[in-house]
Formats: sequence, structure tokens, C-alpha cells
Amino acid sequence: MYKSEKMKSNSSILIKLFTIQCLVVMCAAQDFDFFYFVQQWPGSYCDTKQSCCYPKTGKPASDFGIHGLWPNYNDGSYPSNCDPNAPFDQSKVSDLISSMQKDWPSLACPSSNGLTFWSHEWDKHGTCSESVLNQHSYFSSALNLKDQVNLLQALKSAGIQPNGQSYSLESIKGAIKGSTGYTPFIECNVDESGNSQLYQVYLCVDTSGNNVIECPVLPHGKCASKIEFPSF
Repeated sequence: MYKSEKMKSNSSILIKLFTIQCLVVMCAAQDFDFFYFVQQWPGSYCDTKQSCCYPKTGKPASDFGIHGLWPNYNDGSYPSNCDPNAPFDQSKVSDLISSMQKDWPSLACPSSNGLTFWSHEWDKHGTCSESVLNQHSYFSSALNLKDQVNLLQALKSAGIQPNGQSYSLESIKGAIKGSTGYTPFIECNVDESGNSQLYQVYLCVDTSGNNVIECPVLPHGKCASKIEFPSF
């Protein structure tokens, strides 16, 4: 009887330990359902009361820049800061730095070399995709997506130019969907005069980080029916 109880006790302990290990692995992996791939228009970032500061490398090109590649859940929530033991390490992306400076510039003040921005994006969002992408793969995937999705060309081809004019929100969405095949979410901000302007474009990407997909869920937010596309 004692031996039987001892065996049951040992089995119970093993089950509990196995459960704890599984939970630890799940927490570290932080499975997710899709990515938001977010690009921002620098003219709209800078044309606010807050203004902006160019990177130490100089004024970025007049093109959309990467904001981030963000793991999300289908219910609209998202994981964040998933692995404090895997901080951003510049040496792991050294071969990507020149591309990141070009396509993923920081416009925050004070002027910087981008490392703080990239570190924030990795720590908050990238660590939650470690079950699929390591640090190098995370940044290279975002850069590859930028090459795949030429937002500025899509808009210009539809006659939508960054010239300070206003365009209908639907025409902007239509131009991007016509080019990519997928419906974007448009985020707006306001300029110093309070006018709604094109700020960020969200597209959804599968969990491999390689393929644009139709968004399972869109973020919350509203734009005016006509929005400005400021110059930069």
C-alpha cells in the first residue's frame, strides 16, 4: 500500500513538472496567428506639433519606412516583451545595418543611429516571434517585405502623389489593394492645423514572415474620408 501511494506521488510530481516545463516553453515561444507589417510615411511623422529629427545618417529618402513587424492574435490582442533574456544585439544583424538605415530609419528626437528604435522593436515585438524567427531572420524578413511591397509606387501609379493634396481614403486603399492584392488598414494622424493625413499602412503577413495575406482582424482607428498626403 505504501509503495503504491509512493508511486502515485512520484507520478503526480512528474506530471506537475512536465506541465510546468510545457508552460515555460509555451511562454517562451509565444505562439501567434499573424504579423502586422507596418510602414509609415515620414512626411506625416514630421508634419505634426511634435515634429521630428532626421537620423545621424541624414534625411531619409522620400519613401515609406518600416515601423515594425508585429505578431498578433486573431482576436485583436497581441503578445509583447516575450523574452527579456534575448535583448537586441547589433552584432547579430551587422550585415543588415546599411539596409535598416535606409529602409527602417528612426525619425524620433533626438537624432540617432537607429539602434534604440530597432532595439525597441525587437524587444517588444520581435521576441514574440522567436518560435519562428531568430533576431537576424526577424529584421531580414521585414526588409524583404519592404522590397515586396512598394507602397509609394502603388500610390503614384494611381495618381496619388505626396504633394500635400488630399485624396479619398478609398482611393488610397484601392491603389494599395490593386498593387498587393490585399486590403490594407490605413492609420491617420493630424498635422499642426488638425488635418487628417496618411500616416501608416498596415498589411498582414503569415507566421513565416514571408507572405502577405488578407488580415484576419484590422486595428481600431478612423481617418477622414479625404486625407492629405504631405510631401517629405
